[in-house]
Amino acid sequence: MNDNITLAFDTSLDKMYIALFSGEDVLESLTVTNHDEKYHSAFLISTIKEVLKNNNLKPQDINLIATNIGPGSFTGIRACTTVARIMAQQLNCKAIGISSLEILSKLAKENSAVALDARKNKAYLYIDNEIKGAIDLDEVKELCNGKNVITDDKLLPLLGGISYQQTGAPLGEILAKLAIERAKTSDCDWRKLKPLYIQPPPMG
Repeated sequence: MNDNITLAFDTSLDKMYIALFSGEDVLESLTVTNHDEKYHSAFLISTIKEVLKNNNLKPQDINLIATNIGPGSFTGIRACTTVARIMAQQLNCKAIGISSLEILSKLAKENSAVALDARKNKAYLYIDNEIKGAIDLDEVKELCNGKNVITDDKLLPLLGGISYQQTGAPLGEILAKLAIERAKTSDCDWRKLKPLYIQPPPMG
């Protein structure tokens, strides 16, 4: 297999997103929801195997692994960054992490702001191509004024704009495209791939 094969996966958000690219062409793109009481990240390994098999590829054919490093579900962030690091190490391939906030910012053409629920009356804010951290909601509302806001179902009534959860957007494809572009100027060493925990995990 001579083409550059990119495998992108994301379990940090409300669903699992997986995309497989050859060069800049999409081979497959999947969205997986939770099953019964099992969180979608439990199906990550089996779904990766299925996607590769569907496309007559082996893990050794992968040149670049891309994953969402957060913010989002602590369980989901931990799952996808761990799998990405282990796969990249075993396959000796490139790996790169992209923030969920940057991924979601691509749902607006321009002048976007991304705000995701961070609990405790805060939101994770991404604005002017920069992660601002976990910000009080009153300040977030002010900073997002006049912007094309991408948010989630919980904050939609407060901030307006669009909820990524209602768009059905192929976030795995967006992740893959961002990673492919970034890989052109980055060494993509798997050792540098770490979860983005803006706030500490909840206790108990």
